[in-house]
Amino acid sequence: MARPSSDLAAFREIFSKAKNIAIITGAGVSAESGVPTFRGAGGFWRTWQAQELATPESFSRNPSRVWEFYHFRREVMLTKTPNPAHLAIAECEERLSKQGRLVTVITQNIDELHRRAGSKNVLEIHGSLFRTRCLTCGHEATNYKSPICSALDGKGAPDPDTQDAQIPVQQLPRCEQKGCTGLLRPAVVWFGETLDSDILAQVERAMDSCDLCLVVGTSSVVYPAAMFAPQAAAAGVPVAEFNMEDTPATMRFKFHFKGPCGTTLPPALAITRPKHSEKR
Repeated sequence: MARPSSDLAAFREIFSKAKNIAIITGAGVSAESGVPTFRGAGGFWRTWQAQELATPESFSRNPSRVWEFYHFRREVMLTKTPNPAHLAIAECEERLSKQGRLVTVITQNIDELHRRAGSKNVLEIHGSLFRTRCLTCGHEATNYKSPICSALDGKGAPDPDTQDAQIPVQQLPRCEQKGCTGLLRPAVVWFGETLDSDILAQVERAMDSCDLCLVVGTSSVVYPAAMFAPQAAAAGVPVAEFNMEDTPATMRFKFHFKGPCGTTLPPALAITRPKHSEKR
């Protein structure tokens, strides 16, 4: 099997004609904004990996600890800004929409950096750090409070020697819907949970109709997102991967651009300038 091409001009030729572009993004695109990935070596908060805390069972067992973890992540995210990769994607969407062309961002990230960069057509398949869901009434709401509740103020330090705050459950974030004071949880998809069926249906429609697919900063190991691009490639859609290294799916793709997304993506998506311009 031949290695994917790294010919930028060849990619740009296909990009210039694409009418419906799906861009799948993962932790690598946010890592360049200084966002902790919590995957791989060193991906610990205190003495736990994210996979040990981001489960319904962990929340049920120790909601205070899990809320400390998510409070820490929310507070970190409020200090981060979109990087050139986020901005290039947002600018591309805005520019192409004026030409009647569609860009859909399908992201595994829960940090909302794509939205903050200006992307409008974003499908957040794992939810958002800045949304909550009530365990009693099911109401979901956007929440950017800092801290999200007074009991979490100053809590969530990631140092391994930090003791659990052991916040009483009544003082953790509570639902503000009329007549409900149920316990809130982060509206993110935890390990062992299924993706939102409505969002998944939108993803499937976007992937079925795309004529170009970009895979940006994702390890291609988290399912079901890891299947999206290989299935597009199998259906004959050109797929371009922008990543620091090869992934299990790399050899199935038409293009692979190695390096930081913030460096490789902007020139790939930049506006096409006429090669010749007459001086008057």
